[in-house]
Amino acid sequence: MATFVPSSRILRLPLGRILLAVLLSLAPTAAHAGAQIEEALGANVQNSLHRSVSDYPAPHLVFATDVEGWAWLAAMSPRLAAKIPDWPTRRDFLVTVQYEAARAGLDPQLVLGLIQQESNFRKYAVSSAGARGYMQVMPFWLRQIGSPEHDLFTLRANLRYGCTILRYYLDLENGDLYRALGRYNGSLGRAEYPSAVLGSMQRWLWNPAPEGGGGGPASTRVRVNISQ
Repeated sequence: MATFVPSSRILRLPLGRILLAVLLSLAPTAAHAGAQIEEALGANVQNSLHRSVSDYPAPHLVFATDVEGWAWLAAMSPRLAAKIPDWPTRRDFLVTVQYEAARAGLDPQLVLGLIQQESNFRKYAVSSAGARGYMQVMPFWLRQIGSPEHDLFTLRANLRYGCTILRYYLDLENGDLYRALGRYNGSLGRAEYPSAVLGSMQRWLWNPAPEGGGGGPASTRVRVNISQ
């Protein structure tokens, strides 16, 4: 089972590093992941990643309670309205981000910060190296772990690949988020890109109000246009 990367863990970073991240996040946003390096994958890893990107259940919010899920959606929607003005499109985007992040054991706020840094929420963004879509997925991943029929400009495919790849890098780096983000960007060992992503993440931080009653994981069913 994938280990979830919580916002609280990221907030324990030194104050100076957080301030640097915020400043870097204010710089003009471009498509970044074009320097991502294609590396040979072991057969077991390749098969596991292939299974992950080939499974396409309908996305839905995954929270402990329905109330929490709706609260998250209500909190995120106004922050994204300037980038995605159309409500149904914005809703579908947020639901899919949260679902794919939860599926990969990632914090959705981290994924939103990465998307902001990578494409500035442009669905058809293309880098100079050919990285595509919201999470700037390099086409070589189709050959490595996916299928030529997968369209990296569709919402679900792009987020499925992007979250799967980031999860793979995080596992490869034994949970070191800075190094995982460096691999995602193709700038392993340099602080600029990880700091910029974490700076962008500050815009999306969210703390649910405490609720009594507990309970296990639940799914908030929100209708999504799954053709996106």
